[in-house]
Amino acid sequence: MLFAQITDLHVRAAGDRLGGRVDTGAFLERAVARLNGLDPRPDFVLVTGDLVDGGDPDEYARLRELLAPLAMPVRLALGNHDDREAFRAGFPDLDYWNAGEPFVQYALDLDGSRVLVLDTLDQGKSTGALCERRLDWLAARLAEDRTTPTVVAMHHPPIPVGIPGMDRLRLLEGAERLEALVAGAPNVERVIAGHLHRGVTVRFAGTVLDVLPGAAHQVAYDAEGRAPLSLTFEPPMLQLHRLVPGAGLVSHRLTVESFDAYPFGGG
Repeated sequence: MLFAQITDLHVRAAGDRLGGRVDTGAFLERAVARLNGLDPRPDFVLVTGDLVDGGDPDEYARLRELLAPLAMPVRLALGNHDDREAFRAGFPDLDYWNAGEPFVQYALDLDGSRVLVLDTLDQGKSTGALCERRLDWLAARLAEDRTTPTVVAMHHPPIPVGIPGMDRLRLLEGAERLEALVAGAPNVERVIAGHLHRGVTVRFAGTVLDVLPGAAHQVAYDAEGRAPLSLTFEPPMLQLHRLVPGAGLVSHRLTVESFDAYPFGGG
């Protein structure tokens, strides 16, 4: 099993730049090209939320266009910039989640592993939420299998990570029960998230919480919270997750920009 993760695409309508500066569509085009050029190619790509910037139908139409060249399947999760109804209308053909359910949550049963994708969107808010219904779904999925290596994927990190401006916008409702559920499932290899637009790794509930930087812009690092939240053009990233015999889930973080390589003799 090898899958790629990208996050926080913030796609806008064609020609519309985020903040008047960030051409998020162009950044996604570069990420798609990089993913298609990987060898080996991932089995699929998981996008952990903030698919678009304003939750508008024209943004989801643009997102479809930009993702279409991907050479592998894509699986989508929702973030606080998304809109469930506009997403459903823009992707009526998706069959990996139950369209009859109010939340976009689903299990991916892979070759020797599982990915459980959560919907932390709290419509109209920047903070995240997992209500009892969503957490009951997770509890049922975890109870189905206590041995297969499992990844829990979500948009909002469930704990503070030392960036005050973003910590206020983390998962709030349901965070304590989520932690208890993950702690009770020893086969959860990793919890992966986005939202922060920064790379963060921290222990969580007996496993590891791994937060990936965005596919376009990042949030400026400010550990004291003294300045207003601001964006920076630090390099966009993607991440590869792979089960390695004898090691478990191993994750490699790559810049979207590729660089020349040269051979060297030595260890």
